[in-house]
Order: sequence, then structure tokens, then C-alpha cells
Amino acid sequence: MAKPLKVRLQARPKAAGKRPKSVAVKTVSTEGGEKRRLYLLDANSDTFGEDFLYVFSRNVERARAATRALRGAGKGTKDRRG
Repeated sequence: MAKPLKVRLQARPKAAGKRPKSVAVKTVSTEGGEKRRLYLLDANSDTFGEDFLYVFSRNVERARAATRALRGAGKGTKDRRG
């Protein structure tokens, strides 16, 4: 008779969606008059990992949008590498 299989379930990390309450957002003006949004993290927060994931994903979205704008690719079109 085969031994029963023991399975341990581990909690999956939350997907970055809504802004966590522990992430503060400040809007500042640059010297050139542009508005910039700053995301502030609390390093001692219990949810630092989730907060960091949220801020990182927002930065990646912003960088990809800037790249698409430079390359002239519209939203929803396939981005060709090269």
C-alpha cells in the first residue's frame, strides 16, 4: 500500500492591484513646472513586500508607457523587438 501524499499549501503573494493604505502618494512640482507623483514606502511596515510590489509594478507600467510613446506603438499593438 502506498503512503498518502502530504501536501503543504503556502499562501501566494497578493497581486498588485489597489494601492495599499500603507503606501503614501505625494504630488510634487519639479523646477520645470512638471507634476510628479511620488510613492512613499514605510520600511518598517508589516506589509512591506506587498507595498514594494505595488510601487514596483507602477514604475514598470510607467516605463513601458514611456517606451511605447518613444517607439510610436499604440496601445494594444504588438511591440516588435529590434
